[in-house]
Amino acid sequence: MNASISKFLREEDGITALEYGILAALVATALAGFFYPALKTLYQDLFTNMTTAVGNAAKTSG
Repeated sequence: MNASISKFLREEDGITALEYGILAALVATALAGFFYPALKTLYQDLFTNMTTAVGNAAKTSG
């Protein structure tokens, strides 16, 4: 039993995976912060155009 616990405590595979996960989360957060202004404008324009198109279609059909 003690040997199993000692082996578990020496094992570093899980720690490495955790470090890569934290690094990936930091990179994703940085990229999201960098691209946020451009994506915000893109989606606002997209939804404005969709709303206008739906409104125009409703006026012409009804």
